[in-house]
Amino acid sequence: MKMKLSQRLMLKYYKAKIRTIGMVSAEKAAAEAFDLFSTPFKSKKNPKIPPIFHQSLPASVEVRGITVRGFHWKSELAQARKVLIVHGFSSYSYKFEQYIVSLKKEGFEVLAFDAPGHGISDGKRINALIYRDTILAIEAQFGPLYGIIAHSMGGLAASLAMESMSNTKERKLVLIAPATETKRAIENLFTQIPVKPAVKQAFDQYVTALAGKPISYFSVARVVRTLDARVLWIHDETDAICTFEDVAPLLSETIPSTEFFITKGLGHNQVYKEASTRDRILHFIQSPSEGDFL
Repeated sequence: MKMKLSQRLMLKYYKAKIRTIGMVSAEKAAAEAFDLFSTPFKSKKNPKIPPIFHQSLPASVEVRGITVRGFHWKSELAQARKVLIVHGFSSYSYKFEQYIVSLKKEGFEVLAFDAPGHGISDGKRINALIYRDTILAIEAQFGPLYGIIAHSMGGLAASLAMESMSNTKERKLVLIAPATETKRAIENLFTQIPVKPAVKQAFDQYVTALAGKPISYFSVARVVRTLDARVLWIHDETDAICTFEDVAPLLSETIPSTEFFITKGLGHNQVYKEASTRDRILHFIQSPSEGDFL
């Protein structure tokens, strides 16, 4: 993926800073690297608001002392099922306009929030735990959620959130190019910012201490193996961001609740924009579930 000039300059700044700090303290360098890992790229231009968003009601939740803002489309149906759309890292809700239009047309109640540090929400940092807690706060305030449609890093956060929810057999989870293994994302970080082994080790220890969980916990593959919810996992073989390499081994496993839809040539972002992908997701969301969850 081609980086913007501002992103390249930020990366260059962090490279120099982390390398300098690493000469003195591996632990402080690791903390600085985690700060970069958790900082979304901000777009300087204000995106055009899609027409469907003018029809939404404002919504917000408080998460870890910040306000997370979003959009709520109610349904004319008395007992409409609720679907939450969860965007990825350095993205925002507006990009999922067509999903909202389609779901609303089919009578679903739809929710979409900009993640902390993204779009119209407050905050400057995001990680899987903050995002997971955001989804759980939305569930507590606006739920119960019948379905979650999540892209990229949002897929990891949605998986972790779903794991903490009740009645998961009666829910549906759509993962579009999810950040399958956090271990891989960390490896990618240190490919862009080369550091000494001591800093990598300190980084792993920093994350483990912060989360109270090993890095292996932050794995979509781990979650779907144990989840009761019906899962549709969509991934493209040519994805250069959340690589197919971590998904391929799962295809030969028997994971009763999960079905895979593999595409080729769409990459990481075009895969969710494709009309055929959207149709497949809508069909999955509309198909009968285990229970009568309203």
